[in-house]
Amino acid sequence: MRSREELTQLLERYKTDFQEELRFVSPFLELLQSPRSFYRDHLPGHVTASAWVVDENKTHALLVHHAKLDKWLQPGGHADGDENILDVATREVNEETGLEELTLLVPGIFDLDIHPIPARNDFPEHLHYDIRFAFIASQQEKLKISDESHDLKWVNLKEVPEITQQNSSILRMIQKTSGGNQY
Repeated sequence: MRSREELTQLLERYKTDFQEELRFVSPFLELLQSPRSFYRDHLPGHVTASAWVVDENKTHALLVHHAKLDKWLQPGGHADGDENILDVATREVNEETGLEELTLLVPGIFDLDIHPIPARNDFPEHLHYDIRFAFIASQQEKLKISDESHDLKWVNLKEVPEITQQNSSILRMIQKTSGGNQY
């Protein structure tokens, strides 16, 4: 995922068993036609990257309590012009959690989502076109809460649905992690 062209090719070949996720591919490809799609000021939406981080046993996920959104979510953020979206996801994990030892769970894109972000101060409501990667990390590695979060913790996958208020895209990532098992 070093460039827009490589990302476009991955999206064109992307396969998923989830119908709601399949509906995101075409809008992603359309967004990538804009030269500024990787910048946070691009409206009505822009590319973001996030990381679904699980432990070695795939029983726990690392979640951050996002300060601005007041929700438990996976680490992630804006590309800010960087078209190497895997690097963006990796950088965001490090900045938001302090984790440095990450191993990709699966090569390539793990999940896609498009979701609204509420208006704040002088910036209108907009969409995040989120490309997600899955990583494995050790629960033994020291964590560091960033100023973007209220809290940070490893959460048992069975408890993630409740803590994330049944967020459908997070439920989808749990299913992918657990081989289709519902929690």
